[in-house]
Amino acid sequence: MSEQTLPNPNSRPTTVRLQKMSWAFTQSAVLFGAIEAGFFTAVSKHGGSVKSIAEALGISSGNAERMIVALLTLELIERDDDGFRNAPDVERFLVQGQRSYAGSWVKWFHHQWADWGALGDRLSDTSPEDALGFYSEEFTVEHARRYHEATSSVGMGAARKFLREVDLSGRRKILDLGGGSGAYSIQAALKYPDIEAVVLDLPEVVVVSREFIANHDVQDRVSAEVCDFTNDAFPTGADVILMNSNLPIYSGEVIQQVVQKAFDCLEPGGEMHICGEMVNEDWKGPLIPAMCGIHGVLHHSTALPHTPSACIGYFENAGFQNIKVREFIPDILRHISGFKPAC
Repeated sequence: MSEQTLPNPNSRPTTVRLQKMSWAFTQSAVLFGAIEAGFFTAVSKHGGSVKSIAEALGISSGNAERMIVALLTLELIERDDDGFRNAPDVERFLVQGQRSYAGSWVKWFHHQWADWGALGDRLSDTSPEDALGFYSEEFTVEHARRYHEATSSVGMGAARKFLREVDLSGRRKILDLGGGSGAYSIQAALKYPDIEAVVLDLPEVVVVSREFIANHDVQDRVSAEVCDFTNDAFPTGADVILMNSNLPIYSGEVIQQVVQKAFDCLEPGGEMHICGEMVNEDWKGPLIPAMCGIHGVLHHSTALPHTPSACIGYFENAGFQNIKVREFIPDILRHISGFKPAC
């Protein structure tokens, strides 16, 4: 170690890191506000100056300048000579009117603002927890519709990515556990003309699932049925079972039960796939999976974070073989798969 990198023996901890963390909510607020105001769309089309951005949005130059300073600091926009441009990911996903627009999904978490603000109080709640806590607090068809309309664009994109990486040639029937909008089932039906799929979800969600299925004109091969997959029996005859983006909503005990039911109902040689938010083995990150685990507190559910090794254990205990875990969406989703023996 060089002399320049030796720690200062007289250095003392400061509050700087803690102060920055205490201000982190303001970063989310700026992001949500920019999406709601159409700020990134204005930068994309009228980013030549503060004045042109302000005029496009119908706001004061002062407010435009304040937002620009914050967005530059957050690296959401960049300098472009005398004007401004969006960062590449912002330009792709947060400019309205583009096919890849995901602003509704990114902004979706704004509705949880009050719940997160009450986290300290909710930590002290020692009453019995609910396995379906996420869905038991005023969950309605309208809530399900808003959620899946917000998530459908990224869901469809993730489904297409999944199907580029997982070959389902020769498969006949998919069970899509908690499939929501039916993104994975819809995309599978569009890619494989001979495949059928059944989306299994709660009554409020199934109403919305059927709307998405009809909108993509695949209702001849994709259906949606009411099923609490944590408790109810599964339909028979499936050789593929999917469970995507709902892993951290449930405890290990519940996931083990679901994986066992999946193994038992699969046709010999069938396969199961879970794409879910998993924390590292040392419990240190990634950030989004770690924060997903807090939903167990917010919704007073039994949900707990899951590690890759824990997920492998669920599959092994159920009887699956050829189990593999890989990164699916960097720092967000991992993909675990396993096969039921052919005989």
